Parts: sequence; structure tokens; C-alpha cells
Amino acid sequence: MIPQIAIVGRPNVGKSSLFNWIIGERISIVDSVAGVTRDRVTRLLDLEPETKTVRRPLSKREEKRLSDSANDGKPNITKIVEFVDTGGFGIVDVDDLSEDVEMQIRLAISSACLILFVVDVQEGLTAFDSIVAERLRKLSCPILLVVNKADNESDERNTHEFQALGWGVISVSAKQKRGRVALMQEIEQALSENDLFTDTSDSDQEPVMKVAIVGRRNVGKSTFINTLTKEERVIASPIPGTTRDIIDVRFEMDGKTFVAVDTPGFQRKKGVKTDLEFYSSTRAERAIRMADVVLMFFDCTVQVGKVEKQLVSLIEEQMKPCIFVVNKWDKLTDVMATERWADYLREQFPSLAYAPIAFVTGKSGRNCKKMLNHAQMLFKQSRQRIATARLNKWVTKALDYNPPPLRFHHKAKVYYATQADIQPPTIVLFCNMEEAFSKQYERYLLTTLRDELPFADVPIKIIFRKRDSGDNANEIEVKRKS
Repeated sequence: MIPQIAIVGRPNVGKSSLFNWIIGERISIVDSVAGVTRDRVTRLLDLEPETKTVRRPLSKREEKRLSDSANDGKPNITKIVEFVDTGGFGIVDVDDLSEDVEMQIRLAISSACLILFVVDVQEGLTAFDSIVAERLRKLSCPILLVVNKADNESDERNTHEFQALGWGVISVSAKQKRGRVALMQEIEQALSENDLFTDTSDSDQEPVMKVAIVGRRNVGKSTFINTLTKEERVIASPIPGTTRDIIDVRFEMDGKTFVAVDTPGFQRKKGVKTDLEFYSSTRAERAIRMADVVLMFFDCTVQVGKVEKQLVSLIEEQMKPCIFVVNKWDKLTDVMATERWADYLREQFPSLAYAPIAFVTGKSGRNCKKMLNHAQMLFKQSRQRIATARLNKWVTKALDYNPPPLRFHHKAKVYYATQADIQPPTIVLFCNMEEAFSKQYERYLLTTLRDELPFADVPIKIIFRKRDSGDNANEIEVKRKS
């Protein structure tokens, strides 16, 4: 099991800034308004044991390496930790979600192997810091007292008063990027002393697929994730805008590990009125870019609007495998056939006619497991490679059935094809004139090849490239002439 490190403290001490600084990415929303963070925001990080410093956050490829077998009996990565950002203790939430935020903090603490208790040197030791400290003393896990906002040496000299809380002081400044090495040394030492690092070669398999759940506000994204994980992993409420951050949730199903990414409800750009709403919307867009598969949620009781069309446009632009998920279907199951809603979606989004459609009830879990298995199938399709010989055979067949149009009385030729990449599957057609192949003809090739290639349900990218002067490969034209 990967050790979790929970970052806790009262509101506005800089927990989210510290989290982002440690991870090296802007993951949690940082704002001067207290109480921005509500859910548990998590991210994996790889600690470098030899140098006692921190490497960059795990890339997709490195996260997948965690599931590989050890080489020669040695694990690939031995010290992986998961940092958990939390809401502020005692926050009075503007949407009356204080109890939900408190519950998320309790869950973070209960599963943590190490606590980073963050205080603010600029405000000094407060009565509420002492209250939080008293609560943390009852825990059995180690605790590190992190005094944030020590922006200069003068601030560092003022940290001695926090020693009254009973722990050694670690002075840092997330804003000025001071004290990082010392903090990470203390973290590694605390985990090592308590034997909390695990051999990743023997640990549970790490995620092989990251699924982003996107949609308008109140479409049921958070409820769906809680159903998948069988716990209150994220706050779900009927209040619009409850989810603010991108929240990675790791869970297992049938022995496989997945990452579900809960996202803030997307809004039309002209409907974004505050910085908080802007950050939430941009994070939803980022989740799409980083996902392996996107679950595009629709509320079956609400017509498709501009919000959905903007999101689908982003998904299409990023060329992500996608499932259209019609949620809350229990409300219409007795009064409408699924075919009617499916036809409606096909009419609204004709360019994604290949995207599968699932009808689920996130609250009860109906069809959710089946839909996730389908997402796994899309992920495998997007990573599939096709042999060049088979690809050339199918391209030849498509060209014979509908030859490319003449350009200035010159015949457009395709000499050979090859698959250049995956995610999305990328087909390069080497030809004599790239400009001879119109968008319309490109769509014809995509439609035709989709029926033959093992990528039927995912985006396919076609690139026309002029053959180099020294390249004599001509497999397709030779077959067409013979």
C-alpha cells in the first residue's frame, strides 16, 4: 500500500500552496478566500532515496511502471508517496457544507501514514492552532509541524513560539520556495523510521487507465464516483459548484486498478463570473487533456445545451476516447426507450457517431460496472498497433473503391501507410501531393478504415505526408496497378 501524507491545518495557512509546491504542479485551487478546498485532492510523488531530494511528479509512463514486475527481484520504484490536500479545520462553508468538509478531513487523517500540520508564521500561534494540535495528538501516526510563510530569515526567527505545540519546527515558504529540501528529508526520515515504505513490486497493481468524468453542474459526477469507490470519497450535494478541484480517485474493481477523475461542473465561458469559477472550468479542460478515456455525462431529464457542446468540442479537439453517459436513467426508464435518447445524441453530435452510449443510474450503480469495462476496452483500442502490411491492404481497398480526386489534372497517389503513434492511433499516408486530399476525402478514409481497423470506437488521426525524394517504397500503388 502506498503511504499517504495528509496536509492539514486551519483555513488560510497555505495548505494548498504547500501541496502544489511539493508536487510541482498547480493541482489545488489557491485563492485568498478561505475554504476553497473542500474535497481530498491527491497526487502521487516519487522520492529519490539516494540523493534525499525530490524528483518531478510521476508521469503517466512512470505511474504505469508501478504495475510492472520487478527486474531481477528488485522493485522499479521503491519510495512512492501520495500527498493529500484537505480543507481547513473549522471552516464555515458558504454553501453549508462544513460537515462534509470535516468528514473529508477525518477520512484523510484516518488513512494517513504521516501528517503535515501546517501553521502560519505571519499570523503567529493562534488559539485554533492549539485546538487542532490537541486533536492531532490523539493520533498514532507521526506528525511534522510545518511553519509556512517563513519568507525570510526574520520570519524564521519567529517560528520558535510554535515549539509550544510539542513538535519540532520545520520552516518553509511555499510562496518563496524556501525550505523544500529540509522538509522532504524530514518526510522521508519519518516514513523510513516507521517502516512505511513498501516494495512496489509486491504492492497492489497501480492504475493503467485514467478516466475523466465531465459534464455540466449537478449531472451526478461525484455521486457516480462515490458509487464506484463504495465510500464518500468526494462531496456530493445538490448545490451547484460543490466540486471545485480536479480530484484523482484510485479504486479497484475486479482486481484492476483505475483512476477516476472527478471534475468541477463545466460552465459556459460567459457564465464564469469569479476567479474560483474560472479556475474550476480550466481544470475541467485540463482533466480532459490528461485523461485516457472521457466519460461525458448527460442528465436524461435535461436537454443538450451549449455547455455539453463546448465539452464535446474539447473532447473531440483533444482526440480522446469517449463514452456518452446518460445518467439518472431510472427517472425515464419506464417512459422512454434508450434508442430515442441515443438517436437524439447522434443528431446533436454527428462527428462522434462512433462514441458508445451508456445509460446508467449513478446513485444506485446500475450499469456503472458494465460501462467502466467498456471504457477499459476503449483504452485498449486507443493503444493498439496494426501491422503495416495489413494497414496497407486496407488503405489500398479504400482507394480502389473511391479513388482520390484529380488535382490540376494530376493523379493523387498514396505510396504506403504506416501507424506512427497511439493514443490516438495515428496513420501516416505517404503520398505525392498532400494538398490533393480534401477534408471530405479524409472523412471518407476515416469512415472506411474504422470499419476495418481495430479502432472502431476511438478517434483516429490521419496525416498526409509527401514522400521523401530518396524514399522508393511504393507498396500501395504497386498493388493498385497490378
